[in-house]
Amino acid sequence: MPTVLIVDDALFMRVAVGNMFKEWGFEVVGEASNGREAVEFYNQFKPDLVTMDITMPVMSGLDAVKEIIPMHPDANIIMMTALGQQRIIVEAIEAGAKDFITKPFEKNQLKTVVDNILGYDD
Repeated sequence: MPTVLIVDDALFMRVAVGNMFKEWGFEVVGEASNGREAVEFYNQFKPDLVTMDITMPVMSGLDAVKEIIPMHPDANIIMMTALGQQRIIVEAIEAGAKDFITKPFEKNQLKTVVDNILGYDD
């Protein structure tokens, strides 16, 4: 069973995204509400996939990517962004994030990104 770490400071987003992944057969190994927790949980669980919000308290998603990727270059991180954060997305991709999705998004949009990163075909 593939594993996912969900990182977002909004509880409703963690629950919504977590439910999508459970429906797709993933195990949600952790939920983090800021980038510092994301780094700690990544090191602890080494999930197959991470969904990472950009704007969070304590440490941003971008800063978390910059900490995770040097230690785990094969980490599969999907950035979750609000409209208007294109500059940060470019920086996150350059830092090693695999892809991004803009909120709000449809479930099938996220599934396509996940399948592309993990190499799944429907």
